[in-house]
Amino acid sequence: MEYLYSMLVLAGIYVVLSSSFNLIIGYGGLVSIAHPIFFALGAYTAGLLGVHYGVPALLSVAAGAAVALLASFAMSLPSLRVSGDYLLITSIGFQLGLLQVIKNLDFTGGPGGLSNIPATLPAAWRGQLFALMALSLAAVTVLLIRYLVSSPYGRNIMAMRDDELAFSALGRDAMRIKMVIFAIGSGLAGLAGGIYAYYFQFVAPEQFEILQSAMILTMVVVGGMGTTLGPVIGAVILLVLPQAISFIQLPPSVMGGLQGVLYTLLVLIFIFARPQGLVSSAKARR
Repeated sequence: MEYLYSMLVLAGIYVVLSSSFNLIIGYGGLVSIAHPIFFALGAYTAGLLGVHYGVPALLSVAAGAAVALLASFAMSLPSLRVSGDYLLITSIGFQLGLLQVIKNLDFTGGPGGLSNIPATLPAAWRGQLFALMALSLAAVTVLLIRYLVSSPYGRNIMAMRDDELAFSALGRDAMRIKMVIFAIGSGLAGLAGGIYAYYFQFVAPEQFEILQSAMILTMVVVGGMGTTLGPVIGAVILLVLPQAISFIQLPPSVMGGLQGVLYTLLVLIFIFARPQGLVSSAKARR
């Protein structure tokens, strides 16, 4: 049963990550792949507060979300003035730079990672309660994003995405909208990171590198970019698929590379064969 609870926790976490990333890249049209670093900031902040200062879990997770949200401004203020390939390059540099900082700090555990994150729930109910929390956060995230994009503010977001020049010519502040959706998406990723840290009680820098970016991007592209249900379906599929591959019993060194190749192939296949993803938006259907 513990394996099932772990899969449910991961499903909830990755639905939050893929849906919040879809808000940035799908609805906002901002080509950034630095989402895992905000996931990492939430996880490390929550873990460090629990390990070194004994802060209660709920406050630690909330602090992780706040740090991720604030860090999003550190990236968005200088980088959102550019777009396209330049924003992509900036996001890669931001992610890799912060990971190097984490790897070279002693109190974060360095390259070996941060362990001994305190268990906060009784062992008998731990799996069930964490699964309930992760799935509840996933449901709230999906409903929040659905409400946001269907509101007048959401229509402004998509108008900015479709034609930023015309949007700005109407006197609207495109930069402010970009910063808001970046902050919301990053804060949600930080929340997911806090739950991840307290459930697995261990975080390491390699868990948040480029392969993690590829995985989240694949979930969004396969499920359907710019839809609320697509990232949910993409997250579930991309979690189940590696588990199915694991039954082949390949060596771990081969499995890691195979997953990266699989994510890349899925993105390429869907970009050329079905760019709208499994769940197409109304605009794609038209």
